[in-house]
Amino acid sequence: MHDQQMRAILIKNDKGPAENLYLGEAPKPEPGLGEVIVKIRAFGINRMDLLQRDGFYPPPAGSSTILGVEFSGHISEIGADVSGWQIDDEVLGLVGGGAYAEYIAVPATHILRKPDRLTWAEAASIPENFLTAFQALVMYGEVKRDDNVLVHAGASGVGVAAIQLARLYGARTVTATASTQDKLNWLLKMPNGATHTANYKIQDFSPVVKDATGGQGANVVIDFAGPSHWKQNIESLAVDGRMTILALLSGSKVDSVDLKPILNKRLRIQGSSLRSRSVAYQADLISRFNNEVLPKFTGENGDEPLRIYIHKVYPWTEIQDAHREIQANANSGKIIAEVV
Repeated sequence: MHDQQMRAILIKNDKGPAENLYLGEAPKPEPGLGEVIVKIRAFGINRMDLLQRDGFYPPPAGSSTILGVEFSGHISEIGADVSGWQIDDEVLGLVGGGAYAEYIAVPATHILRKPDRLTWAEAASIPENFLTAFQALVMYGEVKRDDNVLVHAGASGVGVAAIQLARLYGARTVTATASTQDKLNWLLKMPNGATHTANYKIQDFSPVVKDATGGQGANVVIDFAGPSHWKQNIESLAVDGRMTILALLSGSKVDSVDLKPILNKRLRIQGSSLRSRSVAYQADLISRFNNEVLPKFTGENGDEPLRIYIHKVYPWTEIQDAHREIQANANSGKIIAEVV
């Protein structure tokens, strides 16, 4: 059993440019206690994969060093101490690494049943973006009906998920920022999309938020930028506002910070990284997401379904092109690879 091999996307010299990616062979995993083996049909490609490929984002301790954190497929083996799952069940899931492969070992708590209506590619598009947005907006941001929400990087995968989730949870306004008018127009036209937009490259977004909310400000802010947006974010936040910082795309240091508004407005500012959280925390998050959000992808109750936006699906034999596409910022929507 131990000597079985599987196909997987590997990296020459363990790191480097897209040209270093190749389809090779790796040991096939075996299911540990509480784990299942999933035969992967499709996997999502994320910006963190590029960082890891370049040597800047090592996987969490104990995770596979193979790239990839989200996948869809069917269960091929079941380990000891697993209940509620059967061979051939169709699933999607989130892992610390290992999804760019034919098979993956995953805790049974980290998979979700694939809705029948979704294709393999659509199912593989959900875990990273929607779970990250769900954690930032619902678990940390504690979004509730009639809240006003500000989402940065609105056209990114997590941004699009956060906008839709804000509307799903009953937000009164959702202001989204992006860098081009085309992206802003698209976010306004999207079903359950943004209600207001701002081009952060050419305008101060805080007056837009104030205007959209009748002067109240945003109850919840989802930020990826850090320093470049800091002052305007603090200005945009309402009394008792909550901000979740998911990335630091403009660096890590703010030159000078006036703490008065943080105190006066009783602001709560929290950082978040889903990949580094404990298995137990992730299991709880996935379980809550399964109950509250996953059914909304099918619109079975006559609701407007949550939408999945796929930019392009590549066969995994073209993994280098898929990485180049995301590196060029050429995508609006997910880039997915299918195991062929």
